[in-house]
Amino acid sequence: MIPAVLAGALFAFGLAISGMADPAKVTAFLDVTGHWDPTLAFVMFGAIAVHLPFVRLAKQRARPLFGDVFHWPDLKQIDGKLVVGSAVFGVGWGLSGYCPGPALASLVGGASSALVFVAAMVTGIAVTRRFVPAGADDR
Repeated sequence: MIPAVLAGALFAFGLAISGMADPAKVTAFLDVTGHWDPTLAFVMFGAIAVHLPFVRLAKQRARPLFGDVFHWPDLKQIDGKLVVGSAVFGVGWGLSGYCPGPALASLVGGASSALVFVAAMVTGIAVTRRFVPAGADDR
């Protein structure tokens, strides 16, 4: 649990210093026909550049450092749940300027808009768990 807390704290710190916990930065990135701000793209590319070598190293290991097994995704096809989930995520992100990580970081910082977003996110998770059985897929 300690490694997860440390990783979450590092992630939140990175969001804060990059400015990505600010919904205005995200909506400016999504405003491709107005005053587009490309800084989010640089943050994304930077994250991929750091993450990719570690994934390659992890795939060479028999087991993770802090667990018994790796939990790699096993579904490869695009299905209805993926499309709907992606659309809901994108609409929520575009309307609020938050995705889950920055929203939680902003919640800790006391942003009232983050409180509304996190409440909606938790409600969405609860509704999904109630009406979509665990392990259900469209295969």
